[in-house]
Amino acid sequence: MPSLPPTYFDDVYRANEDPWSFETSEYERGKYEATLAALPEPRYASAFEIGCSIGVLTRQLADRCDQLLAVDASELPLTKARQRLADKANVRIERMAIPATFPDGPFDLILVSEVGYYLSENDLARARQRMIDTLKPGGDLLLVHWTPFVPDYPLTGDAVHDFFLQAAAADGPLEHRLGQRADTYRLDLFRKR
Repeated sequence: MPSLPPTYFDDVYRANEDPWSFETSEYERGKYEATLAALPEPRYASAFEIGCSIGVLTRQLADRCDQLLAVDASELPLTKARQRLADKANVRIERMAIPATFPDGPFDLILVSEVGYYLSENDLARARQRMIDTLKPGGDLLLVHWTPFVPDYPLTGDAVHDFFLQAAAADGPLEHRLGQRADTYRLDLFRKR
């Protein structure tokens, strides 16, 4: 199955500006707490968030970053994200469809939350390589994904995480530092060797 196109998300956000209830959901609140608690460093110099949506997690992450680039494939949620983060001079919000477009970095943190399963296997492979290439040695890569099967998505959350775990083999570029499972999501932290 091919990657979901940006128009898929445009349609979703046209129908509801907070389609996954990022602002009100207890599930999201708990997942955000777990995500931030999993970060091993109190502060990051240069971070990259892939799939920032309306910027709810971005706002919390910004307090731990000197510079944060937050991107989404659809322009529609970015309007709300820019409003939410207007007072955060350390945050840059851009429209970017990963992996077709990817920033140069380098980053000491890359956060991939709830977006990897929208990519095809080939696009996920390209994205993973770009993440590894732009992550500084000793930099952290945090993945957080919903694990139940969704028929519209090219991949499952488990498939995304298992693919990254392959890069954490003994001779791989990543080291697996933490793995956690909740009822409906999975979190894995990697560090670049």
